[in-house]
Amino acid sequence: MLLLGLLCGWLVLSLLSSPARAASPLDVEGVDHYTLALTWHPGFCASRSRPPRECREPRLRRGTDDGFVLHGLWASLPDDLREQGVTRRDWWRKGCFLETPRPDGGFCRSHAPLALPEALGERLDRAMPGRASCLDRYQYAKHAACLALPAEALFATSLGLLEAINDSAFGDFVAVHRGGEVGRNALIGAFEAAFGDDTGRALRLECRGRGNRLLTEVRIGIDADALDRFPAADSLVRLDRGRCASRVRIAGFD
Repeated sequence: MLLLGLLCGWLVLSLLSSPARAASPLDVEGVDHYTLALTWHPGFCASRSRPPRECREPRLRRGTDDGFVLHGLWASLPDDLREQGVTRRDWWRKGCFLETPRPDGGFCRSHAPLALPEALGERLDRAMPGRASCLDRYQYAKHAACLALPAEALFATSLGLLEAINDSAFGDFVAVHRGGEVGRNALIGAFEAAFGDDTGRALRLECRGRGNRLLTEVRIGIDADALDRFPAADSLVRLDRGRCASRVRIAGFD
């Protein structure tokens, strides 16, 4: 009985200390990895000469209190399109618009609202300020529509991944330095401290502004077969380097 009790106690502790399972796998064949794109909204807004609605209206920025906000979740070049001669560059630039050309005009006019459950839509309103400019419709049309991937599955998964980052030590590090400046390597180091040695190669930092010093986004590579293990170290895959200066400003809203 004593041994059984010890084993049960160890099992409970192991489950509590295991990495959070942020999302279920997306059922898409022939995809190697996904890129999770998370916007640092104050930096994005500060970088725009003509800020969009989601930057101008404070009520649309409430999700920034949680940390990063959602830009998108992008599948890598599917095998069937690669076999048809589509290049990685073309897929990255055009996505599903290779099959269905991008319509003229804005997506608020050319695409109907996505049919999402009410609760999911409310979560997405908070976590994706760009939804006010129909970013969700654009992201789905470009990155998922041709993959037979339901919008509900895409965004439910994306929100789980976003929450895992915002709830992590890395998310805390960025939030603590809101309104200040940090070293680029300090950001990478905070990511590795949160998720494991050498995981920094899965992180791509995006910066804009003079000298590429203003943090606007982070992108994280995730193994397509390991979405349910994110953000465990073995779920992460290498991405190309971003363009940020050695010192990075993490903007905040006044």
